[in-house]
Amino acid sequence: MKTDWLFVKFILVGILNTAFGYLVFALLLFLGLHYTLAVILSTVAGVLFNFKTTGTLVFKNHNNKLIFKFVAVYTITTTLGIIILRMAELAHINLYLAGLVSTGICAIISFLLNKNWVFKYEKN
Repeated sequence: MKTDWLFVKFILVGILNTAFGYLVFALLLFLGLHYTLAVILSTVAGVLFNFKTTGTLVFKNHNNKLIFKFVAVYTITTTLGIIILRMAELAHINLYLAGLVSTGICAIISFLLNKNWVFKYEKN
């Protein structure tokens, strides 16, 4: 499968994963949980859901042992996003614009790390 189509699938599954995480968060709030607990639980559920959907739908890989590498990638890209926003703040760059740029950069890095390290996608 061409990398271009694989990246499109990665982005589409990412949209699905975002919607899932938000819906879990909203449901937990609706059920009366404090927002901090709702964030923690929805993040954990979101990462697990994201791991399964990204692994199976994008990279056709069902190996659950890869969860630790996946979490490492998630940690790396989240940290990078925070660093980019901090640099933007120090440079007095609009944080909404910086967040948009950061999301794009982190999506590309996440895709490359997942493709080449976590799921080691091989061309057929």
